[in-house]
Amino acid sequence: MPTPALTLAGPDASQRAALAAALLAVDPPALGGAVLRALRPDRVTSWLDALRALLPPQSPMNRVPTGIPDDRLLGGLDLAMTLATGRPVAERGLLVRSDGGVLVLPSAERVESRLVGRLVAALDARHVPARIAGGTDAPTTFALVAIDEGEPDETPVSSALVDRLAFTLDLSGSDATLPFARSDVATARALLPGVTASEAQLLAFVQVAEALGVASLRAVTFAVRAARAAAALDGRTVLQEEDIALAATLVLGPRATRHPAPPDESDAAPPPSEETEAAESDGPTLEDSRGMEDRVIAAVAAMLPVRLESAAERTRRRSGAAGRAGSDRAGGQRGRQVGTRRGDPRAGGRLDLLETLRAAAPWQRLRASSSSRARVQVRADDFRLRHLVEPAGTTAIFVVDASGSAAVQRLGEAKGAVELLLADAYSRRDEVGLVAFRGTGADVLLPPTRAIAAAKRALAALPGGGGTPLAHAIDKARELVQQARRGGNDTVVVFLTDARANIARDGSPGRPQAEADAMASARALRALGGTTLFIDTAPRPSTQAQGVAAALGARYVALPRSDARGIHAAVRSALPERA
Repeated sequence: MPTPALTLAGPDASQRAALAAALLAVDPPALGGAVLRALRPDRVTSWLDALRALLPPQSPMNRVPTGIPDDRLLGGLDLAMTLATGRPVAERGLLVRSDGGVLVLPSAERVESRLVGRLVAALDARHVPARIAGGTDAPTTFALVAIDEGEPDETPVSSALVDRLAFTLDLSGSDATLPFARSDVATARALLPGVTASEAQLLAFVQVAEALGVASLRAVTFAVRAARAAAALDGRTVLQEEDIALAATLVLGPRATRHPAPPDESDAAPPPSEETEAAESDGPTLEDSRGMEDRVIAAVAAMLPVRLESAAERTRRRSGAAGRAGSDRAGGQRGRQVGTRRGDPRAGGRLDLLETLRAAAPWQRLRASSSSRARVQVRADDFRLRHLVEPAGTTAIFVVDASGSAAVQRLGEAKGAVELLLADAYSRRDEVGLVAFRGTGADVLLPPTRAIAAAKRALAALPGGGGTPLAHAIDKARELVQQARRGGNDTVVVFLTDARANIARDGSPGRPQAEADAMASARALRALGGTTLFIDTAPRPSTQAQGVAAALGARYVALPRSDARGIHAAVRSALPERA
């Protein structure tokens, strides 16, 4: 039975995902792979099972473990065989074992830059460099399936990876099936080298990409390859307009940064003269692709969302999300191992015994001596120390206004919000500190700690009433920030106040001096850096609160009618995320 024609026929997201699996099975290395976005793991499993059913039976499909070291990913020295044979024996890494198949990368939005760099290099070079002396590069061609398990507003998958994968698929819909079998894909693979595209068709791909605001040349190349795979699946060696529309929808549509402009009739080409008709009859021209381009753009535009994120917005969101993730500290005695380095364990480093033996193994024949009874001789140059990194800790400092200007109801909302935020901070193993201010001064009710129960007890006992010594509160927060920085932690300071300062730093009443002292203290805290959030708890947003927030360099949020959960949602967006 002939393979059914591949046409758009208005496919929804699930049908497009199924079509992409079929096209990827035809030419995995050339298409690079796919990014899967799904909040339900069963959708991802179903898609991967469908892809596996279309690939040749011997094709490997391996998962990349979280935090995989380089020797397991790229390969290295097989210690047991090297010691047994007395000569270096290479061990194949995961990339080489995945040659001709698919590599699955779970939680792709959270992988570290080191792993992204290794994968990108292997996708580009299609080989893994030799990892032992005298070895040779190992070829590997694979497709990468990156699974994005994050929320829409969380850190996105690395743009370097996304640019090298043809498809970005939404698996939120129901599963869809295609009338393709493994034999259909095998036939298409045999037919694929003979599939050709005309110059007018190639020009149409470029014009569609330009109309959609797609700047990547890789995306255009992927679209052409996807169209060729679609034609091969349909048993043809010549591209048709339906193949181009399908490939543009699957590859260029998810990368679009703008809606295509309506066609301008003034740009229409004049009717060709008799002389030009004869000259142009031998080859494709711009006019040949213009009608095709308009129809393909119309098909892709029908699948685009109402609002598209611009390239600048994507960059801003990506940089903002990455900035909240914090940084890693290297060189300590604790944390996750990301490699090894040569060194002396007596200087305080942690010895990696296995890597030390790997370094010593190739030299055992040269070091062998009849006078030595040692089975393995290890010298100082062989010592390998663990290279450890640990996430930079975070200290969240909550500064709560308990003065008389903060109404009892607002204080209750603030307490409820802080309790929710304490639970968030505890789940990330962050330290939490609590400062309350009322009367003539500010008190550190809770020094930075991970004891959430103690924090809640201190918060529950917080009374209300009295003056608003805002300058004192900011000074106390600055002291806690300095203390956290000396310990190597990042800091987040959250103010919940109406900023109606009326107690000066020296304890005297008076609004003008109190406001001036608060502004001076705010500028001193800002000079330390870090993240600051100012929640204006007044019934109406005030210019005074906005001025204090500006002096702090803080993000200002006015929540005049919000409950505790509203305050919690606003503050949570500013807290660092943990990978």
